[in-house]
Amino acid sequence: MSVFHSEANVVRHYLPGGTEHGGGIGRLVRYIQTAPDLSLRHEVVDTRGPRWSALASPLMLARALGALVSGRVMDPGAVHHLHVAGRGSTARKVVLGLAAQAIGARYVLHLHDYDYATDFERRPDWQRGLIRNLFGGAQHVIVLGERDRATVETLLGVPRDRVSVLRNCVTDPGRKAPTEPGDTVRILFLGTLGERKGVPELLAAFSDAAMPQAGWSATLAGDGDVEKYTAEVQSRGLGDRVSLPGWLDSDTTHALCASADILVLPSHGEGFAMAILEGLAHGLAVVATRVGAHDELLEHERTCLFVPVGDVPALAAALSELIEDAHLRDRLAEEGRRLFLSEFSMDGYVRRLEALLTSLSGQRLEEVRSA
Repeated sequence: MSVFHSEANVVRHYLPGGTEHGGGIGRLVRYIQTAPDLSLRHEVVDTRGPRWSALASPLMLARALGALVSGRVMDPGAVHHLHVAGRGSTARKVVLGLAAQAIGARYVLHLHDYDYATDFERRPDWQRGLIRNLFGGAQHVIVLGERDRATVETLLGVPRDRVSVLRNCVTDPGRKAPTEPGDTVRILFLGTLGERKGVPELLAAFSDAAMPQAGWSATLAGDGDVEKYTAEVQSRGLGDRVSLPGWLDSDTTHALCASADILVLPSHGEGFAMAILEGLAHGLAVVATRVGAHDELLEHERTCLFVPVGDVPALAAALSELIEDAHLRDRLAEEGRRLFLSEFSMDGYVRRLEALLTSLSGQRLEEVRSA
């Protein structure tokens, strides 16, 4: 089956917040844009604006519609790449998808969500119909793992030959310098501060009796309810060792990763977390939960330590073990970085993505999937 015509040379990525305020999706698209040896031009269209500016969202969506329509006229070979998650993101992409279908513009959907099946099943029938139409009208659907593939095929009715698994990737920053004996072990959390990311359990784990009384510090970097959790840090007596700097730009985030030793993400739900990939890429020991596609590639006690969702004692025990056992920390970090280099190379990701977007035949598409 032919997916796109050969004249396609521009990809327009439609995502909430753009590359600056788009969270993990924004970081992924920024990595794509800055990858070397691109064969397509990758442009970004913000569909929402900053998360904290509700008034900007309708305006940004209107601008995105304008970009889609004008792109159809000025550059009919362009591919419109709609990055979709649940909730408001789906509503915006339904609008863009309907517009694309009305004017004959081709589009792909790229699903980034921690539990799209549940979000879909909670909606009324009329919304489900619009969502099925959105997915059914896409030339192709990209998902992050096998769970999402099953959702797209079984709940949304997309044929298997129009769905591809393409796991998130990050650029290779090079492995961080090893921690010297006696140095403070630095723990890093990257993500929106909130319950879904497991921040309440993480702060409780930091206060748990199992945690060492000295020798570690932690940084929780991200937006969300920073003031609330800052107050909790203070109330727990953790102010001298736990910092919450808020949202950070990419350069500051990379600097934090380069100085950290442990990446922790005790999420209740993910697709495939960009924070986990940042940890693997920098050579950090990763502590995570078995959510989304994490356990499709990560392996407990080899490339990470898995802890049950919401289990504060288990989380505290895992962090304590890594703080006190430098050999285990280094072994997980080394194996995790080896996994990153073999499975999450940005060069390989871009080659597969661009081959998919420019594929001319079913045989070419099957070669892309098996690469």
